[in-house]
Amino acid sequence: MKLSTKLAGCLALGVSAASMQSSAAPQCEIDRPVNFGGMAWESNMLMVEVERFILEHGYGCKSQVQPGGSLSILAGLQRGDVDVISETWKNSIADAWKKAEKSGKVSSIGTAFVGQESWYIPAYTAAKYPELKSVTDLPKYSDKFADPEEPGKGRFYGCPAGWGCDVSSHNIFKALNMGETYSYYSPGTAAAQRAAITSAVKRKRDIVFYYWVPTPMVGEMDLVRLEMPEYNETNYLCITDPDCVKPVASDYPQTEVLTAVNNEFKAKAPKLVEFLSKVSVKPDDLNAVMAWANENGAESDEAAMHYMKQHPDAWSKWLPEDVAASVKAAL
Repeated sequence: MKLSTKLAGCLALGVSAASMQSSAAPQCEIDRPVNFGGMAWESNMLMVEVERFILEHGYGCKSQVQPGGSLSILAGLQRGDVDVISETWKNSIADAWKKAEKSGKVSSIGTAFVGQESWYIPAYTAAKYPELKSVTDLPKYSDKFADPEEPGKGRFYGCPAGWGCDVSSHNIFKALNMGETYSYYSPGTAAAQRAAITSAVKRKRDIVFYYWVPTPMVGEMDLVRLEMPEYNETNYLCITDPDCVKPVASDYPQTEVLTAVNNEFKAKAPKLVEFLSKVSVKPDDLNAVMAWANENGAESDEAAMHYMKQHPDAWSKWLPEDVAASVKAAL
């Protein structure tokens, strides 16, 4: 009888311990915060916050964000200062990305979505000047896009300095010899870039500029994509190189937007990398959530929660069932 009582007690203790272990908070694979690259455009900030929430509540990981431009963040990924880049616009930084991969220090582990870069004019501008269809037509219309700081020239609004798209847009601008008739304007930040475009469109002022999709701004505004010279892989590779000596104009290809990781992090955190490799979102879903955030004045973490509540069937496919259940419980 004493033996049976002792055995029963041990069994009860074992069940209790197992139960406690199963309900315990998950333990992160690494003993420090996971460092995300914090490029300051809407979709990246949204994706980073979605992934951080999942890491915290599904895998027990702390995380932090390292702010910077796409090229500086890629350099940080190679050094190990950054563990994860949620959006690597492969074709925008094609030359730098090739060199980074060859270094053996970074890897692409999945495609988050497919994006597109373009030069745009508002639809009302296209209606006023129906012959303006291509970037090669722009020199004839420089007076319509007058630069207030440089009389006699038009102004082309490029990308914030330090972003990969600033390099490619600047080189296309150079390849088209637009410096003779236009000035190239680099807004200081993504917010300044968006504000300049939004202000011009609200006032029905003619403006020509670089932008990309997915993004709420392109979806909310009635814009026309200007035609570009035919895409050429060799020419475009040079266009993405800051040291390209003789750029030749090329269209932007559709861009695989990659999830990239530092290889030391990849070796130390296989479960986290498995999750991150499965992250895939629909551009239309991103556009809708970012438009909701703009309309409601929501921060990126609030937009991330909105996305996760709206699309549980999408993100739960990235995760094992038990991890998905923990994340759902935290929403």
